[in-house]
Amino acid sequence: MRIVIDSGSGFCFGVRRAIATLEQELHKHGEVYCVGDIVHNEQEIERLQGLGLKIIENSELNTLHSTNVLFRAHGEPPSSYAIVEENELKLTDATCPVVLKLQQSIRQAWLQQKSVNGQVVLFGKKGHAEVIGLMGQTENECILVEDESQINKIDPERPCVVFAQTTKDPQQYMKLLQKIRQYTHAKMEAHNSICRQMADRAENLKTFALQHDVILFVGGTKSSNSRVLFDICNAINPDSHFLTSESEVDMEWFNPRPNSIGIFGATSTPLWLMERVRASCVEMLK
Repeated sequence: MRIVIDSGSGFCFGVRRAIATLEQELHKHGEVYCVGDIVHNEQEIERLQGLGLKIIENSELNTLHSTNVLFRAHGEPPSSYAIVEENELKLTDATCPVVLKLQQSIRQAWLQQKSVNGQVVLFGKKGHAEVIGLMGQTENECILVEDESQINKIDPERPCVVFAQTTKDPQQYMKLLQKIRQYTHAKMEAHNSICRQMADRAENLKTFALQHDVILFVGGTKSSNSRVLFDICNAINPDSHFLTSESEVDMEWFNPRPNSIGIFGATSTPLWLMERVRASCVEMLK
C-alpha cells in the first residue's frame, strides 16, 4: 500500500514566511503579540503559543504600549498601523507580499473610481482577516460580494472595478464575473487577484485526488482555504475525508483496504502535521 503526502501541499509562501519571521522574533524577545491567528490551523497555533506567542483580537491592539507586535500574512487595515504608531508599538509586519500588492491595487482603484462616481467590488468572505484589511483600504466603501446572489449590491449604472480575495476559488470567481458582466450596463474592469499558488494548488489537487483511492485532507476548521480546497477534492474523489489532526483518522475509511492513500494539506497546514497523519495511517494498517 502507498501512503503519499502531496509534495506541493502545506504552507504557502506567505504563511511560511510569516511563521519563520515570528519564530525569529520569539527567539529574540521571548514574547510577541499577534493580531489574530497567525495561521488558521489549531495545531500550529498551539505549538507557537508554547514558544511565547500571544494572540489578541484587533480590538485589543489599542490596549498595548511599547511592546512587540506582529501583523500576520493576512494583512491589516490602515487603522491598525495608526494604532501601532500612536502606542509606540514595535511592529514586525509579516503581511504576505501578494496580499500587500492587492491592498495597494484596491486603494488605487478606489481613489480612481471616486473621481468618476464608480465603485470597487470585492469577491470575498465576510469577516475574513484578509477581507477586513482589504476593505480598510477603501474606508469600508468597497462592496463585498460573497456569492452570485449578492450582485444586486452593485449599482448596474455605475462603472465598477472587481477584485477577489487571494484565496478564493478561481472557477467561482470566473462564474461571478460572468454574472456581473450580464448584470451591469456601465464599464466593468476585472482583476485576477487570486494568488497564483492558490490557483495552481487547486489544479494540482484535482490530479492528486484521482491518483489515490482515499484522500485525507488535513486542514483547520477556521481556514477558508481548507474549505475551498476540500470541496474541490471531494467533488473529484468522493472518498475524501477532512481532518484536523492524526487523532481523527478512522479505520472505517480504509474498508475495503485501499491500494493507495493520498494526504493533502491546505496552505495553512504544517508539514509536520501531515507527517503525523501518515504515521497514524501506517500504524493502523500494519
